[in-house]
Amino acid sequence: MSGLPGFTDASAEVNGQTIAYSRAGDGPPVLLLHGFPQTRALWRAVAPVLAARFTVIAADLRGYGESSKPDAVQDYTFRNMAADQRALMRSLGFESFHLVGHDRGARTAHRMALDSEKAVRSLTLMDIVPTHFLLDNLGKDVASAYYHWFFLAQPAPFPETVIAQDSDWYFESCLTSWGAADLEEFDPESLYAYRQSWRWPDAIAAMCNDYRAAIQYDFAHDAADLGRRVSCPSLVLYGVDGAMAREYDVPASWADRLADMRARAMPGGHFFPELHGAETAEILLDFLSDL
Repeated sequence: MSGLPGFTDASAEVNGQTIAYSRAGDGPPVLLLHGFPQTRALWRAVAPVLAARFTVIAADLRGYGESSKPDAVQDYTFRNMAADQRALMRSLGFESFHLVGHDRGARTAHRMALDSEKAVRSLTLMDIVPTHFLLDNLGKDVASAYYHWFFLAQPAPFPETVIAQDSDWYFESCLTSWGAADLEEFDPESLYAYRQSWRWPDAIAAMCNDYRAAIQYDFAHDAADLGRRVSCPSLVLYGVDGAMAREYDVPASWADRLADMRARAMPGGHFFPELHGAETAEILLDFLSDL
């Protein structure tokens, strides 16, 4: 259940995975990728607005929502996640498309822009600094605020066992931690979709493996590409009250990685695409319509 009003839900067998997605609209294609601990329901307020002018595809990353959940840590590199989404769009007839990601979806999007440069017409990254930059410049305040990177990355079954005691409580605490949001601010339909996903043991294990892969594999992948810059038009959005904005100059962290960058602070914290969906959709429309 996607939770996206007016969208058609489907799935595709691509890259050895089942990738669930929702589709609506006509016009140039836009792919929306959610982050942790959410599903494509994140885009409930944004996707219908974009669908008035674009063909919008909102997909669940592997390991999340209704997409398949392989077993191994290496299955969850951003490179593998990006390959899934590239294959999904190709299966739908789109050789190139605009790419928008939040949180883990933004990290997946950045990797796709590096690995499949010709496929990405534009790149929008929401509330992240580069993966290598974060891990290589980690201070105590970020380590405290983003403790989950290191808790979830611990060897199995430690984090899985702890989370399974009350998965709603744990993941809801994540939703309310990065920008002082209250749970009541989240759309009830979206929360329902999230809970239906994160209550499953294989989804808990998959999310842990996502974070294990970031440390075990993605850091090295990004280190190998430190000298490269994404050439397509890029938009960096970040929550003014979020942990990333408090601890980093977010646009500066991307300056040597994006050749054609625009940046803008957004109201709220980490989950501004959901809690401030109208403003997010308007800014995306302005950016994408100019390209």
